[in-house]
Amino acid sequence: MTEVVAGLAPELAGAKKGQGSKPLASASERFTSYDVDAFEVPGGREENWRFTPLRRINGLHDGSATFEGTAAVTVEDTGAGVTVETVTRDDARIGGAGVPADRVAAAAWSAFREATVVTLDGAPAPVTVKVTGPGVGATAAGHLHLRTTPHAAATVVVEYSGSGTLADNLEVVVADGSRLTLIVTGEWADDAVHVGAQHLSIGRDATLRATSVALGGSLVRVSPTVKYRGPGGDAELAGVGFADAGQHLEQRLLVDHSVPNCTSNVVYKNALQSVKGATAHTVWIGDVLIRAAAENTQTFELNRNLVLTEHARADSVPNLEIETGEIAGAGHASATGRFDDEQLFYLQSRGIPSDVARRLVVRGFFGEILSKITLPELRERLEAAIEAELAVTGV
Repeated sequence: MTEVVAGLAPELAGAKKGQGSKPLASASERFTSYDVDAFEVPGGREENWRFTPLRRINGLHDGSATFEGTAAVTVEDTGAGVTVETVTRDDARIGGAGVPADRVAAAAWSAFREATVVTLDGAPAPVTVKVTGPGVGATAAGHLHLRTTPHAAATVVVEYSGSGTLADNLEVVVADGSRLTLIVTGEWADDAVHVGAQHLSIGRDATLRATSVALGGSLVRVSPTVKYRGPGGDAELAGVGFADAGQHLEQRLLVDHSVPNCTSNVVYKNALQSVKGATAHTVWIGDVLIRAAAENTQTFELNRNLVLTEHARADSVPNLEIETGEIAGAGHASATGRFDDEQLFYLQSRGIPSDVARRLVVRGFFGEILSKITLPELRERLEAAIEAELAVTGV
């Protein structure tokens, strides 16, 4: 893997223009760079972009976007064990979790003016970070850096909302022996476009429990990358998405097992429905790489998609690449389907009306993921938002 050090010219750092668009034979060859010009402008046929409608991301990919707007970052519920700082890109902590792996992430990296750094040193209460879009017609680049101290435990909720276009990088550094519960919600306005990269770095014997909920926006594409810095790391990524009325929701993950004795578990569920003929589209790409040095790895990934109406499309591509035979276990599964008629018949045969029965099926479908959110007020708000989505078509 080639990495370009911030501040170095591409030729000095080993990068060549266009290197970031070459077809990959292995996820281990994925190109990364801080330099946007090291990536060719995607045309839509590249594997990394073939599902994304580039015409809808408002020039984030081709250099025509002008990052003149501002995405407001507000950190609430700060108390003991929480430090919030606003820093520039030359802060030594920036970049500690990972390097951009596509042109939009590199463009956001190059364009952000200030980054928010939140350090969690055993914060006893949940911390809420609100990221608000730049407004209708505006475009912004953002950078948020979350980090724990060794052997600390903390819970952070990152809430995205508002209008406009946002390209951003979210860095999460989970220190050795620490435990972080991270909940990321996307409750965007109907016009919003969000293309985000998440860099999740897990230390020795550290634990990350991350849950994402995607409910709004015109186009939302989020790319989490998990990397381990030492043995004993444990990562769980769970997510739900609900797409309707022409929405495009895309989740593109890479879990990179490069050290021994680490575990990962990935479970994502999407529901989608067409409204008044406007096609809804969800995309889930789940890549897991177990490198030769990553002996005794335990990993599994699962994606389920529930299609509620006609004219809705779900693409699901799980990939598992193993370079060593010395693993504890590895597997993946994916399925896309419509309502289970037998479930509906069972509920209706017991006097439950059809519309209520359908709602119960959807609630049960999402229940496994939403139950991981242990903050009652947040879970109830998200459940109400899903109910509102279901009410659009009377499902």
